Amino acid sequence: MSTIKIQLFTIVIILLTALAPQVFYTVNMMEKAVLLQFKKVQRSDYEPGLYFKIPFIEEVKKFDKRTLALDAEPERFITKEKKFLIVDSFIMWRIEDEEKYFTTTGGDEFAAQRLLAQKVNAGLRDEFGLRTIKEVVSGERREVMNILRDQANQAASELGAKVVDVRIKKIDLPDEVSDSVFDRMRSERKRVANDLRSQGAEVAEQIRADADRQRTEILASAYRKAQEIRGEGDATAAETYAKAYGKNEGFFRLYRSLEAYRKTFQGYGDVMVLEPDSEFFRYFNSPVGLPAVTQ
Repeated sequence: MSTIKIQLFTIVIILLTALAPQVFYTVNMMEKAVLLQFKKVQRSDYEPGLYFKIPFIEEVKKFDKRTLALDAEPERFITKEKKFLIVDSFIMWRIEDEEKYFTTTGGDEFAAQRLLAQKVNAGLRDEFGLRTIKEVVSGERREVMNILRDQANQAASELGAKVVDVRIKKIDLPDEVSDSVFDRMRSERKRVANDLRSQGAEVAEQIRADADRQRTEILASAYRKAQEIRGEGDATAAETYAKAYGKNEGFFRLYRSLEAYRKTFQGYGDVMVLEPDSEFFRYFNSPVGLPAVTQ
């Protein structure tokens, strides 16, 4: 009998364990939940805790309570000046009214995100069409984001959600426009570079011409000064020679003759053909410089 009781007890434990998820459920602090009875919402005001439901009759749907991020696909928009831009944006949103959210979307997060993305893209198209590229990129970007957030919130409120923020991550030009812009930029930079090179060449020529002029003036001044110094030196030398000649005529003649010999006979192969009694050899024949006597 005891064995049968144990078996029955075991079966009851197994059944309770199997039925527990169908009877009890929990809602944590990061979740929102709705209780459904035959697909109709019976309750939605849940606080975190443990709750009871009727198995197979009631059903619980849970949703993320935290702020969610929707990274939309880049879209092409046209600006006021008829220029195309590729805009990459994202949306931060969360569920505010879980009952309305389930009623309108069936609890499908992807459906809610698709509706929000469509609304934001429509707002971006309208706002970009009223502004130039410069305005949407820098001048009025914050204003555009605020307008888009307010417009998106109108659509989100119908879904039981709230848009926390809308932001543009990146604004690009289409490839064909980017190529033309880059080509224009390259042409402009090339033109500026050529202007700078021509200006530099002109300045270089001016500097070179000025340097050549200064060089010519410096060389001419140096040559003139050298000639003046050389003339003064020659005058001083002539005056010195004259004074020396006046003090000792014989020594002066000897010195001049020796200088003439030194300059004339500088190499071993030097040859001069002169008469022996020439004035040039007067100190060869006599130490006192007497004229040579012809035999």
